[in-house]
Amino acid sequence: MDVLERVSRFWQGYGGAKTVIGRSVCGQPIYALFCGVGRPRILVQCAIHAREWVTALLAEEWLGRGMPVGSAAFVPLADPDGAAIALRGEGFLRTLPPARASFLRRVNGDRPFALWKANANAVDLNVNFPARWGEGARNVRAPAPENYIGPHPFSEPETRALRDLTLRFRPDAALAYHTKGREIYWEFGQRGRARRRDAALAAALARETGYAVRPAPHSAGGYKDWCVQALGIPAFTLEAGSDGLSHPLGERELPALAAENARVPALLATWLWKKRYGS
Repeated sequence: MDVLERVSRFWQGYGGAKTVIGRSVCGQPIYALFCGVGRPRILVQCAIHAREWVTALLAEEWLGRGMPVGSAAFVPLADPDGAAIALRGEGFLRTLPPARASFLRRVNGDRPFALWKANANAVDLNVNFPARWGEGARNVRAPAPENYIGPHPFSEPETRALRDLTLRFRPDAALAYHTKGREIYWEFGQRGRARRRDAALAAALARETGYAVRPAPHSAGGYKDWCVQALGIPAFTLEAGSDGLSHPLGERELPALAAENARVPALLATWLWKKRYGS
């Protein structure tokens, strides 16, 4: 059972609140699952990059633990088509219209499909948000296995689905899970009180995970960036897994990733709750 089947089965069997927030380029459902009640609200999205599909499996751990305060929304697999390309390769392409399959083969060239990072339009979803869109140092402007910004911000159904969920759920903080590097990124032009708040939260997450807090001055257009710039909330990109490992990380690495990150959504909610209510 690959990650797409596992996420689908978990969603079907989940007894709590859940919804389909949208459909991918190829029509696959994008799931969201909810737990807890009230504020603070934490939104966690995983696997927006295809080859980083292992992060989707962390959602089972978080939902099993629940939230000590507040509530959370989890999007375990933000890029289902990309994950299918990375995991199933030609097996998935053979299920697509011939023109789509030929396009993906041409874009990928000689690379292994296991390293695919984009969606089925060959857009890197984590550079498709309107937060200094197109200004990233590694951005490209034509379809590619990674780093293509798309024709315009929110050009993709997957990024629109995340946008719409975020605006409906109105989180107090957001987490974006990636692999790899054991790093945390949080900065995107915050100033004053917001900067002090987000720096303190990043330090708390670093103590919990053992990850290093890093700047990313040449990155732009990501989900974290959009949350910080457009919504004014703390948002964090966590790069799970040792940089000594090779892409794609798989289920063999999952126990270590889960151990490092099991308490992260709960810690973030608790920190925000204490700041709000002074407990």
